[in-house]
Amino acid sequence: MAKNYEEEAKAILKLVGENNVDSVTHCQTRLRFVVKDRKAIDDKALEKLPEVKGVFYGSGQYQVIIGTGLVNDVYAAIAKLGTVNAIYGKDDADTAGKTSNEHKTVVQRLMAMLSGIFIPIIPVIAATGLFLGLKSAATNAQVLKLFGAVPSDIPASLTSVISVLTDTVFAFLPALIVWSTFRYFKGTPIIGIVIGLMLVSPILPNAYSVADGSAKAIMLFGWLPVVGSQGSVLTALVAGFIGAKLELFFRRHMPNVLEQILTPFLTMLVTFAIMIMGVGPIVHAIESGMLVGVEAVIHLPFGIGGFLIGAAYPLMVLIGIHQTMIAIETSLLASTGLNPLITLEAMYGFANLGVALGVALAIFLRARSNKAKATSMGAFTSQLFVVSEPTLFGVLIRYNFRPLIVTVLTSGIGAAILSMLNVAANSYGLAVVPSYLMYIYNGHALLWYTIVSLGTVVAAFVATNAFAIPKEVLTPDGDVETANAVISSTVSDNKVYAPVGGETVALDQVSDPVFASGMMGEGMAIKPAEPGINKVYAPQAGTLSVVADTGHAYGLTTDDGMEILVHLGIDTVNLKGAPFTVAVKAGQHVNQGDLLGTFDQAAIKKAGLDATTIVLITNSKSYARIEPVAADTTVQAGADLLAVQREDVKVESVEPA
Repeated sequence: MAKNYEEEAKAILKLVGENNVDSVTHCQTRLRFVVKDRKAIDDKALEKLPEVKGVFYGSGQYQVIIGTGLVNDVYAAIAKLGTVNAIYGKDDADTAGKTSNEHKTVVQRLMAMLSGIFIPIIPVIAATGLFLGLKSAATNAQVLKLFGAVPSDIPASLTSVISVLTDTVFAFLPALIVWSTFRYFKGTPIIGIVIGLMLVSPILPNAYSVADGSAKAIMLFGWLPVVGSQGSVLTALVAGFIGAKLELFFRRHMPNVLEQILTPFLTMLVTFAIMIMGVGPIVHAIESGMLVGVEAVIHLPFGIGGFLIGAAYPLMVLIGIHQTMIAIETSLLASTGLNPLITLEAMYGFANLGVALGVALAIFLRARSNKAKATSMGAFTSQLFVVSEPTLFGVLIRYNFRPLIVTVLTSGIGAAILSMLNVAANSYGLAVVPSYLMYIYNGHALLWYTIVSLGTVVAAFVATNAFAIPKEVLTPDGDVETANAVISSTVSDNKVYAPVGGETVALDQVSDPVFASGMMGEGMAIKPAEPGINKVYAPQAGTLSVVADTGHAYGLTTDDGMEILVHLGIDTVNLKGAPFTVAVKAGQHVNQGDLLGTFDQAAIKKAGLDATTIVLITNSKSYARIEPVAADTTVQAGADLLAVQREDVKVESVEPA
């Protein structure tokens, strides 16, 4: 069931500034704001929000790192609020390419375009790489020898059928690219795919075969050489761009009675004519020259080229221009069948993994903050399975730049070694743990990739522990002796009181993983006592920052700055307010114990939902300790629930260890 992220959306928009936002979109892990005044945003305040892993400004966008999965819900909540221009398209191309282009440079628009075009076709190329790897492993002489067979024992008919799986995507890759380009520029995708198929028609001789002399071009009119565009990514991009723009032009100027037939006819005719009568061969020649240059850099002596690429890639990810590499990788695959570029880039993920592991282990053993532990372990886990932003923005650049320096250097060194060993993948789209699938096609490649990648993790881990652990999250040296200290305030600078009566439940035991993980802050849960109508009281004095329209949640900012969230039930937003009544409104100041509203526990349970009330301090990082009362005890509304200690802890006495 969908959760309600309205409170989170409002908190983010409040700090970014609704009037400061021109538009907002999102990708897999981050919200991307185009803002009028970047300096007007308080980064530190945003980073204190429990759901925010970090913030970053790059590629003309203010990026708020949320994390995979959760970002979709937060973005949907922002779009639903309707207070800012949320670019809420129907597909990835919409969100990738239409983020307030008037605020972007030409380079930024190019990045968005390439991302929007290539991301939809990455899965099929990655799948084809896996097909190729499995085919290579299954037909390997050494593997077959284990079963008493040889490659010649495999029926030719089976080999042919398997080739359909392994060869189709690359044989018709230009068609897929033209289709995706039409889709991005709002043309009709089916027209695009037909134009793409024309470019790779078997009737046209392969341009690479013509170049090496194994085939001859078709001489149109006896003087114009015509060749196919098999394997040419840049030609397909140009054809898709020209075709989509022509289609939109014809649709605007064609009489309605003729538009349905003549627009596709003229679009395909003119685009194909433009491409075969000069543009196609010229673009193909440019692309070939670019690939020669890229391969020359990759194979610079002593691994220099590999180091430069491996060290630069983390910085490219940091500023958001890494998507441009997809076009080059696709061209390499289409022309050579191999992708050495992603092999070098992949060391970034393993270096990140080593840094994340080093920081996570150090924080887990020595950190003063449970929130820091959760953040670091979450970053490490997500990095294992490709998603690097929590590590990059939540660890590498959040505290200081030493972890980033470790990542850059170890990524570069790993890439340098792989370039000297001539290791290359057979696809792209996979990273870190899944990336090994791109090398099973060749035992030598898989062995060396495994050794170097694991070596990169170890090197990054060791270097991180040597000099790159963020000291901000570690216990000061002198605190070792205060482990058994008696704190003068006994954690009583402030308190949060129970908004309802019932049985207390440890936060990590609630059924909602977002609350249970502590991602949104530390706190306590209560199973309400009354089977029928329960009254909800203010847990502290302060101003109501959020009163959900559905009545299921209240946000309160206390007079001294503590931010408290009272969430009534799990997934109860789906009830659209039916079991709830609200006695207050947002912006209203309340005293501790004032009535906020009511909820009908019986109605919630009848709907099959959990009525457990969650009480969180959403700015938990502002406090040194948050100590809940014991779990599984009965409390009355207004009783002590959480004791809060501020950062300025003073030790009155120290008991012997």
